[in-house]
Amino acid sequence: METMDQILAKQAFFADFPAAFADLIAGCASNCHFKAGEYLLREGDPADRFFLLREGKVALEIAAPARAPVVLTTLKEGQIVGVSWLTAPYRAEFDARAMEPVRAIAIDAKCLRGKCEADHHLGYEMMKRFLPLVVERLHATRMQILDVYGQR
Repeated sequence: METMDQILAKQAFFADFPAAFADLIAGCASNCHFKAGEYLLREGDPADRFFLLREGKVALEIAAPARAPVVLTTLKEGQIVGVSWLTAPYRAEFDARAMEPVRAIAIDAKCLRGKCEADHHLGYEMMKRFLPLVVERLHATRMQILDVYGQR
């Protein structure tokens, strides 16, 4: 049976990650699963964990007045759900809903933030990996706004 650090080492997101850092992250990680329709995160809730998807698809959504939630993007195996754990006030910015059964690795954000504070090299490595995700999600949001409101 694989250990958590072995599982993390196989994930593209953690490619070329120093082994010592993978061990630190593994100490904050656990396996989890969600049924189709279940929420991994809800907008405004504490961003106390984030997820590395192992199987399934997750929709990132925002509530829109007088209409169904707007799907900003769909995430799949190997992608990260929940980038708000890294910066205060540590609140989820989007709803994240399982579109089908999902298996994931949940990372305890408070645990990992503490380890990043204690080892700034780890913190910098996490920032380098998460900042592109933040930009990507911002771009997806921008495109969705243009799609929804640009045709008036």
